[in-house]
Parts: sequence; structure tokens; C-alpha cells
Amino acid sequence: MYDVSRIRDDFPILEVEVYPGVPLIYLDSAASSQKPVVVIQAMDDYYRQNNANVHRGVHRLSDLATHAYENARQKIAGFIHAPDPAELIFVGNATEGFNLVAYAWGRRHIQHGDEILLTEMEHHANIVPWQMLAEEKGAIIRFLPILPDGTLALDRLSEYLTERTKLFSFTAVSNVLGTINPVNQLIAAAHAVGALAMVDAAQLVPHIPVDIQALDCDFLAFSGHKMLGPTGIGVLYGKRHLLEVMPPFLGGGDMIRRVTFEGFTPNDLPWKFEAGTPKIAEAVGLAAAVDYLDGLGMDAVHAHEQLITNYALESLSEIPGLSLLGPPGAYHGGLASFTLDGVHPHDIAEILDKDGIAIRAGHHCAMPLHQRLGINASARASFYVHTTTEEIDKLVTSLHRVRDVFRLG
Repeated sequence: MYDVSRIRDDFPILEVEVYPGVPLIYLDSAASSQKPVVVIQAMDDYYRQNNANVHRGVHRLSDLATHAYENARQKIAGFIHAPDPAELIFVGNATEGFNLVAYAWGRRHIQHGDEILLTEMEHHANIVPWQMLAEEKGAIIRFLPILPDGTLALDRLSEYLTERTKLFSFTAVSNVLGTINPVNQLIAAAHAVGALAMVDAAQLVPHIPVDIQALDCDFLAFSGHKMLGPTGIGVLYGKRHLLEVMPPFLGGGDMIRRVTFEGFTPNDLPWKFEAGTPKIAEAVGLAAAVDYLDGLGMDAVHAHEQLITNYALESLSEIPGLSLLGPPGAYHGGLASFTLDGVHPHDIAEILDKDGIAIRAGHHCAMPLHQRLGINASARASFYVHTTTEEIDKLVTSLHRVRDVFRLG
């Protein structure tokens, strides 16, 4: 049984009163998730008992730190069913993962006139690195359109994905629309024309079971802080044969095997891409988050979020003047973005905050998508393992108060 009340006990921050007598209702997990006590404790234990640098020392603490760091890599590889832990690169966040691929793979393989395909629902992290690359190389970026219901125009895929396409990089789940894209279909379509496929899995890996081998993507990136782990760490997955021939992204420290006055020899995978002292405590914390999610069961996590999301979409749809963004619940990830006639999203968020409700308001790092939708901003409530239907009810009540404040009744 999925016992959400017991799960909530694992999150100390949910006991916080954001104002006197006003408890926190955290509906902003798509921006950054809260941390269960086991993650906080794991990082605290590391700093108290095993803190040392990795891969370099011969003393006991360095051995323990190295084991903890590499064990984290193995756990995370198992979590997404990656065949080889060496194919997992620890980066600062998903954004760094996209930049790494754009720099180390893109600058060797993208030429003048080549095309990179994205979609209209992408996060800036999956747009700007490719724009920088395209400007440098004279490449062309195309965007697969979205339909009015917030899903991709899959019937036009062959029009946009051609023999000129070298890379198709797309989000698995939109951080604005909530759209769950047909990842397997999109990857297969890219491979059919000889293109590589990269997946933005920042809103996928924390919420839905993922099997890298079944997906057969070439690259995939996600962030630790969106899956109950700490900030400052993310994961880039890449197929070994691609990573092997890519040059290092950053230079110095752990990414070298040998250095002379004349040059250097890069290290083996995965350390070739992990320059300097790595994210040791963060890796320990992320491993603890993976253990926690494994303990809940990702199928159970997904089922709970589906229940909450469907309840939220149905409840919000009954508020006069409120317009939901994105597709119906069956194709919708764990968030609800919306606009309210006559009220700026920032004003919505400010009034909700006085009721202890934390949501996101703005363009959510997806300005082109909002331009495509014809709006400047939206409000977004996002859900996770600890969200309850009672919290959704309080969100709805608070949104009615917003309408009263702006005299929309």
C-alpha cells in the first residue's frame, strides 16, 4: 500500500510553518524537490565520517569516499537500467549535460547546413546550447510543432526529421504542459534517418520507471535535485562508443591519465568528463534518493502521481476563468499549469503564498513555448510522492480567494 501520510513523515520541511500558523503546502517539485531525511542524513554522515577526496589518496578515508562515490554511480545506473556504470557521467545538472554533448560531440559532428531538431515545448537547457552550436557551425535548428492540445504534431514528424537531421533532442515530459511524449517512437524515428537521439529526462526519471536499454537513446540527461536528491549534481548518460571518441569537456584534475609539458592523455570513462574534485557528497545524497525511490517503487510513485494529477486537473477545471495548459490526464505528467483570466501568474503565486502554498509562476525556463501559446507567463502547481488530495483542495480554495481579491466573481 502507498501510504502517503507515512511518506510525508520522511520530509522534515513539510512540518515547517512558512508564516505563523500557516503550514507549508509544497507544490513546486518540478522546479526542485524536497529531500527526505535519509538523503540529508546520508550527506551528513559522509561529511562527519568519510570526508576525503576520491581516486587519489591511499589512506582509509579516501578509500571509503571513493567507494561511496563509485557505488553511487552503480546504484544510479541500476535505477535507470544502464548496461554499464561507466556510461554515466556526473555533471552539475541536466543543463551541463546538454552543454557537454553540444561541446564534445556537437563540435566534432555538426557541420555547416546540418540540422538539429528540437520541439516547441523544450526547456531553455535543451535550446540554448544547440543555438550556440548552430551559430558557431552554421547549422540549422528546427522545431517540431505542438498541437492545440499540447501534444506533438507527430503526423508531421517525417517533414521535420530528414536525412539532413544529425540530432533530435527532445523532452520526455514537458515541464510546462505536462505532456508525456512517446519517447520510444521519437528515438526510433531519429535512428531511422541516421540521427542521434538525446532525451531531456529531468521530468521523467524522478516520476516514471525508466529503462535506458529499452529506450535505446544515445544520450539522456537528468538532475538530482528534482528526484529527492541534492542540488549541484546531475547525470548524463551516453552510449560508450560515442563517449569514447568525444574529447573532454573540461580540463584538469581527475580527467587526465598523464600530463607532460607537451600535452596530456585523457582518463578512461567516465572520469574523462569529470574534471577536478567531483561531486562526492552530492553523489552520496543522490544514491540515498535512489534507494528511497526504489523502496517506494517507481510504479507506485507513478500511480500516485497519476491519481493526484487527475484529481488536480478535474478540480482546477471547475474554477471559472481558469484555463489549463496541456493534454488530458492520461497523457499528463505530475503537474498542472494554468492561467486565470484577468490575473497575472505572479499575483496568483503571491496570494497563494500567503496561504502557505508554494507554486511556480513565470515562463518556467520555456519562453519560446509561452510565445507559441500566446501568453507571457503561466502558473504551475507540481506534485510528487508526498502530495495529497487535501493539498489540492486547499489550492482550489486559495484560487477562489484569488478570484475574490480581484473581484472576478
